[in-house]
Amino acid sequence: MNLKELSQQLELPNKHFEGHLVLSNRDITWTLHFVQGRLMFAVNGLHSVRRWNRTINQYFPEFKLNIKASQLSQHKHWQLYLLEQGFQEQQMSLVRAKLMLRETVQECLFELSQSTFLESEWQSVELPISRFCRTIALSKWEVQMIVNKIKDMQRNWQKIALTGVSPVLSPALTKPVDPQRLKIPHHYMTGTYTLWDISTTLNTSLIELTDSLLPLVRDNVLEFKSIPDLPLTEIQLSPLAITPEQSTPAAVQQTLDTPAAIASAKPSKLSSSPVTSIKGPSETPKPEPALSSSDNHQPLIACIDDSPVLAYSLKKMLATGGYRTLIIPEPMQGFSELIEHVPSLILLDVMLPNADGYSICRFLRDTPVFKKTPIIILTGRSKPVDRARASMAGATEFIVKPPEAKELLQMIHKHLRVNDKLSS
Repeated sequence: MNLKELSQQLELPNKHFEGHLVLSNRDITWTLHFVQGRLMFAVNGLHSVRRWNRTINQYFPEFKLNIKASQLSQHKHWQLYLLEQGFQEQQMSLVRAKLMLRETVQECLFELSQSTFLESEWQSVELPISRFCRTIALSKWEVQMIVNKIKDMQRNWQKIALTGVSPVLSPALTKPVDPQRLKIPHHYMTGTYTLWDISTTLNTSLIELTDSLLPLVRDNVLEFKSIPDLPLTEIQLSPLAITPEQSTPAAVQQTLDTPAAIASAKPSKLSSSPVTSIKGPSETPKPEPALSSSDNHQPLIACIDDSPVLAYSLKKMLATGGYRTLIIPEPMQGFSELIEHVPSLILLDVMLPNADGYSICRFLRDTPVFKKTPIIILTGRSKPVDRARASMAGATEFIVKPPEAKELLQMIHKHLRVNDKLSS
């Protein structure tokens, strides 16, 4: 199935559709779970336990649930059950879960893109997960971003003549080899680990890894073989003993290095934000539309903040400067709006429900569309360590709440002018 056909399969005709899109060939079945037209999870029938163990160890190395592996056989869609339990028992944060989901979907869709003669069937059913768990589901643009990455992977895969080789296969030496010829440790070439497993564990490119093994294949001393999945009794439900080779990759750790506040996925009240001291109208602000309806030629500023009081105040300030505003109260659910409208600048509060602003900033910087977008962090604290954290997260600027209108507008004007020069 080519990527165009695959993309069409993923575009549900109704955003309210909920259920499973089942794609299968003669050997493998992939199940894509959708909630309200958004992709909730992806599973294949070949290595579902291996993939869960690999990604959970990558994004949640301290994951621990008081569930017996034998109990999971009672749940048809046990991955969704574990996600739900992970949130309920505060073992998962939304940002990390979102990244884990994107990794899982990317792997499954890449495998699907290598398959031919796929049959598809839609099964309408209500998924047994909470509204909170559903917030990590991938929107249409997020899925399209993944498809674009897969296009690049396919191109590079074919460029080094890997057609016919699948990352679900396992490298296995067929005869002794001089250790100096081995690019990776010997125990990874015993037919025990898939190429996906080795790539993730060693934090190396899947394509570079596979390419490095091809000389051994050409010399008939190594083969790629199919291996079975791990039994469900070996599902990872508690932290592993991490060796240096298995430690979280540095690039991933930089993305996931967040304070204790993000470790919990349980919604919390924002008791520490001094939003009640904002200067502005004394009347209680009425609910505002997410996107102001001013002249479309005016720059659009996105305000990511769950406080209606602060959002109201910022909108009034920005209007005096001639800016339109896009209010995003829940960042994980609002990414589709961000990508749809592509704001000129983003104001991002540090204290957000289910995640913190630093994590969201890193997440935005990992998204090509917002790689160069000015991002101004809003916070109630102004210590040097806070400024350092904002800078490390990729923020363009840092301003203390409640912001003074003159200071905020000058800062926005400065960065929009700089961004315009860089774009021209």
